[in-house]
Amino acid sequence: MVSFIRENLTEALIGLLVVVVGVWFVVFAYGRTGGGLRDGYHVSAQFSNVAGVSIGTDVRVAGMKVGSVSAARIDPASYQAELTLTIDRSVKLPADSSAAITSEGLMGGTYISLMPGGDETPLKEGDAIIDTQGSVDMLSLIGQYINQTGSMKDKDSDANGGADTPAETGASDLP
Repeated sequence: MVSFIRENLTEALIGLLVVVVGVWFVVFAYGRTGGGLRDGYHVSAQFSNVAGVSIGTDVRVAGMKVGSVSAARIDPASYQAELTLTIDRSVKLPADSSAAITSEGLMGGTYISLMPGGDETPLKEGDAIIDTQGSVDMLSLIGQYINQTGSMKDKDSDANGGADTPAETGASDLP
């Protein structure tokens, strides 16, 4: 066995290096994605649409990560999505803060953006954020824009023989 290890020492060292790098990556990813965020308080928020949001989604204030989504469920009374947000204890948000599901860009991921209010009382464990705005379905908006662009103008143009204004059509206010 000793002679086998001696003969394959290079392969054994490379294998050990691969295992160490793999363990380091898992620890790094766990901490980076908020898996290590345990020291926080939980608040809930109800949204009409949570498209793109899942457990682990970032919660941000002014673009800085302050927490993550820790649970999601459908409220049986209102049929809205209820998210539980875990927020870092060092961040004291006013009780009248609002939450919105925001996109990082046209092709970017989504996150929950918290906007602090002006109340003196901070949010505490178990509180609910009342003022919320659900996510916007970008594909639906683009589809509506494409389908409506030109359709109204084309109909007006066709009705006026291609002209857009009464002056261009020869119509006047005089009898």
